[in-house]
Amino acid sequence: MRNTAPKDAAEIEALETREWLESLDYVLKSGGPVRVSRLLRELSDHARQSGVKLPFTANTPYINTISADDQPPFPGSREIERRIKSLVRWNALAMVVKANKAEDGIGGHISTYASAATLYEVGFNHFFKGKGDDNDGDIIYFQGHAAPGIYARAFLEGRLSADKLENFRRELKSGGGLSSYPHPWLMPDFWEFPTVSMGLGPICAIYQARFMHYLEDRGLKKHSNSKVWAFVGDGETDEPETLGAITLASREKLDNLIFVINCNLQRLDGPVRGNGQIIQELEAIFRGAGWNVLKVIWGSEWDALQAKDTDGVLVKRMGEVVDGEYQKYAVESGAYVRQHFWGADPRLLEMVAHLSDEQLKKLTLGGHDPAKVYAAYKAAVEHTGQPTVILARTIKGYGIGEAGEGKNITHQQKKLNEDELRAFRTRFGIPVADEEVSKAPFYRPSDNSPEVTYLTERRKQLGGYVPSRSVQVEPLKLEGLPDLFKEFHGGSEGRKASTTMVFVRMLAKLLRDKEIGELVVPIVPDEARTFGMEALFRQVGIYSRVGQLYDPVDMDTLLYYKEAKEGQILEEGINEAGSLSSFIAAGSAYATHGVNTIPFFIYYSMFGMQRVGDLVWAAADTRTRGFLLGGTAGRTTLAGEGLQHQDGHSHLLSLAVPNLISYDPTFAYEIAVILEDGIRRMYKDGESVFYYLTVMNENYEMLPMPEGSRESILKGLYKLRPSSKKKAKGRAQLIGSGAILNEVLKAQQMLEKDYDVAADVWSAPSFQELYRDGHACERWNRLHPGETPKVPYVTQCMEKAEGVIVVASDYVKAMADSIDRWMPRRITSLGTDGFGRSEGRTSLREFFEVDARFITVAALGDLARDGVIEASVVQKAIKDLGINPEKSNPAVS
Repeated sequence: MRNTAPKDAAEIEALETREWLESLDYVLKSGGPVRVSRLLRELSDHARQSGVKLPFTANTPYINTISADDQPPFPGSREIERRIKSLVRWNALAMVVKANKAEDGIGGHISTYASAATLYEVGFNHFFKGKGDDNDGDIIYFQGHAAPGIYARAFLEGRLSADKLENFRRELKSGGGLSSYPHPWLMPDFWEFPTVSMGLGPICAIYQARFMHYLEDRGLKKHSNSKVWAFVGDGETDEPETLGAITLASREKLDNLIFVINCNLQRLDGPVRGNGQIIQELEAIFRGAGWNVLKVIWGSEWDALQAKDTDGVLVKRMGEVVDGEYQKYAVESGAYVRQHFWGADPRLLEMVAHLSDEQLKKLTLGGHDPAKVYAAYKAAVEHTGQPTVILARTIKGYGIGEAGEGKNITHQQKKLNEDELRAFRTRFGIPVADEEVSKAPFYRPSDNSPEVTYLTERRKQLGGYVPSRSVQVEPLKLEGLPDLFKEFHGGSEGRKASTTMVFVRMLAKLLRDKEIGELVVPIVPDEARTFGMEALFRQVGIYSRVGQLYDPVDMDTLLYYKEAKEGQILEEGINEAGSLSSFIAAGSAYATHGVNTIPFFIYYSMFGMQRVGDLVWAAADTRTRGFLLGGTAGRTTLAGEGLQHQDGHSHLLSLAVPNLISYDPTFAYEIAVILEDGIRRMYKDGESVFYYLTVMNENYEMLPMPEGSRESILKGLYKLRPSSKKKAKGRAQLIGSGAILNEVLKAQQMLEKDYDVAADVWSAPSFQELYRDGHACERWNRLHPGETPKVPYVTQCMEKAEGVIVVASDYVKAMADSIDRWMPRRITSLGTDGFGRSEGRTSLREFFEVDARFITVAALGDLARDGVIEASVVQKAIKDLGINPEKSNPAVS
């Protein structure tokens, strides 16, 4: 009789394992997956309490998250959808090839859309909701480099003409063309969001999804089942903005958010993670952050092979191959794949013995399989309580064959020769004759063809075409706006206040306004108390999706930290990039959601333009409306903070943004005039502009508004205080902005009292507006030589003003120099070029040579240069004013 008792420890262990697995199978069958999850968690807790150190992993095996058994049936016609996708592929490729034949080096990208075609087509045919009558539509951030494919689909839909496709990347051709990437500024009826600056699409999508809930929770928008889709490249995840805010999405339970990451394993130069696995890395990151992760790695042909994998050898092999090797498999033959992948274990070779090398080569990946992609999208759309990320494995350049499929050079591939075009044509069954192939003609079936009929009906069922941008919101009336700001025109009558305090008071009044109060969106990155905004906590509350689940430590105080589901303030934490993403969402809501929200984003000015300038540029491209406010501004006005905090150049950076209107106001009435006009221009007149204002934390008296100065304030220059001195040895025109305008006023008194110089003082709230007006006039005059020349506004102001001209600001001298060419005489510019210092305002203004003494000496020096006074007068003034002529140059010290 045979002895069936275990012979050794290994057999005992195997027997125990089998018994545990059988027990687990029983629990799964009788109690279901939820019971299994609970049991495993309890076992894990028990093991840890018993001192067992369990290894941590955030990864699941390198297989599809949704098994073949759990996969839903695919709706619709696979065959027609395949033909539609093939036509889109051809036209996308033809668009790039034709553009580069017409103009060598014009660029364009074939490979990104080639890898992502299935990801997009499944969405277009089954998931992406348009903005129809019955729904608000989905919000989709298309991957920028995939733009040719999106254009090609719009061509099949009949929304773009062949002429438009012919002029891809040639927008200035007669009749217009198509922009290289998604740009709402250039195609305002088509694209909604700019995404090609890597990382900006994902972070904006996260904050857009949160802003949708904000609008709904505050009653500004009806609740909907709309989704925010963000299509992202796996190489793009190296950008900090891509992953930097993903915990916000899970913390806020943004189940309206879906990331689709196209894992083709390649970036521009080579593999994303040649020595690792980017899908597993991203799975761990997103699972650790609390996202629902769906992996779509293997196509349907792999299902039968995995069913044979009873001992797990195939799953083990899938998980141990690095991405660099997987990329190699994509470009090598089936024989190579058999030897190097399947040949690692005899059991694997046996598993595929019935398949030819050609069949092995054609085993598809999950991201190219519509059934697998559909299953993942359906699961993502139906999932609740978490955001979802889909990690879809694809091949970069899929379908372009020897021209670059799966190769490191594929991102730069712009041209295909005739043989490569013919092979692509044949592979995807495009009805283009051999003699026409070299021309890469566009192809669109007739309107009554099965393909066009099918895609038209699918888009009709889903609510309309995407992408599509339309502005249907009604303009605001703003009848009470002038009265709201009127109190700030009269000055503070001896009381001192900072422009930051003034702005906060204006904001509080706007929040109480009956017409626009509920539309105002205050945004602050954890600096509300710095800016004196804590009173707004109690007035309107801080937005939180769950309200306030705790009693704040300052509950007993008047200005306690109040969170509420209907709260109005977006308190973003120490996060300028996230705050600006919220600003973009709120500032473009007029087009995205049909709601005229008015965002006010206030932040440390130093951490704005230079820190998140790329997002500011994206805001401009998006046609965002609203107000950016650089708080604690000015190189010498922010005392004590030093080099990293003291801003003297944000206005120089803002000058480069074409539709950003910038001001450096000094007094309350200037801010009032600017805000009133800005709200009118953006929300009544519908202009695609936004505003940047710098506000300071220095307290001083707010002067009353000079009569008739409103339009001059907006243009950027007006006479604030004429000289009262009728007769004088010399004359000077002193121009200042921001906090330094007060130093200019002091210099006026010094010049008149001590040096017999009559000085007029001008306020220059915007050098940028003066600069733009000057160049606009020059351009018009240059192109209209036979007509009466236009005169720049700054010239109109200064052409009859007598004397030397000195311009001083708390910003780099380039700001003042920018208007020099339209002055009647050369100017002397004083500014804050150089690094800041940890010091008080008086010392800082001396260091940067922008205080009243240096302004006085500058005027005297120019008068001496013109022969009005002797040089000895200047020398004496330098000595009397305590200026060290040998002091170090602040610009380089």
